[in-house]
Amino acid sequence: MRAIAAAVIGMLVLGSAAFAQEQPAKVDPLKPFLAEDAPVLVLNNVRLIDGTGAAARENVRIDIDHGKIVNVQSALLRNAFPEGAKVIDMAGKTVFPGLVGMHEHLFYPLPEGGHGLLPLYGEMADSAPRLYLAGGVTSARTAGSLEPYTDISVKDAIDAGKIPGPNLFLTGPYLEGSPAIGPQLHALKDADDAARLVDYWSAEGMTSFKAYMHITPEELKAAIDHAHAKGLKVTGHLCSVGFKEAAALGIDNLEHGLAVDTEFYPEKKSGVCPGQNPPQVGLAKLDVEGSEIQGTIKDLIAHHVAVTSTLAIFESFVANRPSMDEEMRVRESLLPQAWGDYVTTRAEIAEGERPSPWPVLLKQEMQFEHDFVKQGGLLMAGCDPTGYGGVLPGFGDQRNVELLVEAGFSPEEAIHIATENGAQWLGEDARIGTVAAGKTADLVVVTGNPAKNIHDIEKVDVVFKDGVGYSPQKLIESVRGLVGIR
Repeated sequence: MRAIAAAVIGMLVLGSAAFAQEQPAKVDPLKPFLAEDAPVLVLNNVRLIDGTGAAARENVRIDIDHGKIVNVQSALLRNAFPEGAKVIDMAGKTVFPGLVGMHEHLFYPLPEGGHGLLPLYGEMADSAPRLYLAGGVTSARTAGSLEPYTDISVKDAIDAGKIPGPNLFLTGPYLEGSPAIGPQLHALKDADDAARLVDYWSAEGMTSFKAYMHITPEELKAAIDHAHAKGLKVTGHLCSVGFKEAAALGIDNLEHGLAVDTEFYPEKKSGVCPGQNPPQVGLAKLDVEGSEIQGTIKDLIAHHVAVTSTLAIFESFVANRPSMDEEMRVRESLLPQAWGDYVTTRAEIAEGERPSPWPVLLKQEMQFEHDFVKQGGLLMAGCDPTGYGGVLPGFGDQRNVELLVEAGFSPEEAIHIATENGAQWLGEDARIGTVAAGKTADLVVVTGNPAKNIHDIEKVDVVFKDGVGYSPQKLIESVRGLVGIR
């Protein structure tokens, strides 16, 4: 009996071993999107725009070891390479820090449903993270959530290495007053309700909050106080509260800039949003160099309030901007119906019978942002992929940098705004935002020289996140035609 039992046990052991040998090796879910995964890398002979705003440097060598930048030096020194390193000659390429997108979303307008149906936005849980990363955005603040638990799940999946995407800094659900601007938003009841939402969603893992258009001063103050008590920050796309009033209440950041500030509207009532159109028509008649707007700039800087540039979304409201050549870059990423909705609305804007204030507002916003920075303000950047469509994650972030150059910043300054400044506001500048020894290897490699031609920022070859190189082509192709549905 003992011999039989031993034989049976032996067969079970052998069978288990054979079964174990037959199991397929664990598959890395990120592998299909990778372009480079050597643990020790040298990017040699690159042009470097380091994110500090300094002039581009030629013939630079960047050493990467297991996700960290360990050395940035002149390639002309010809020092020994690290042992076991994979050395890549990148002559003709430019490296700059991964973009730190500060007004990003994981949602996008759903296709037009027809007359009488509600305007809705859908969660782009698959397409948005991949397109952000493909465009060079390695860190992103979501700046307002419509599906907060989905955002949390997407972040968890990215952090666990299950799906590709940027490092996400999640903003809670919109803190919107009453009436809420859309059916997917909660309308605050009062200041206690605002405080309750901040307390609840901070416990769920949100790292910032966004006040929205109809919030009252009392609700905004309660939200700010409760967020600050937890070491968290509040931003806002405001209407019912003017910029200087929000600064006095302690807000940390203002979205979009001058074009949404209603404080210059003579018929503005305290705590009431008068809508955007009448105030914008009046604003377009003001001189940015005049005492009113310059006073707002000085007040924001004195209160240490940052501003997030979203020029790409503003540009979409100007007739025939951007050029269709520029916009064709995003066509293959869009659901065909979403593309059709976009071009229809674009044509309606171009053919509008009444004069639009937006051509003036866009130029005005550019001048405001330029003056704000030159006087010491902290300007950040993001693409805000909402509106009526056409501004997509990643693509829109690149476009925003190009528009900052149009606004008068040098390419190096524009990249600084889109990288180090956002990292500073997030409190992450010791880790990301610039290319320097000791920083995380979040890097964008492009063909050409954005310091001479900022449009070369679109020619992305590889995006390194935590030292791992992703193929933008593979990421974009994997979600072809999905923006507008998932």
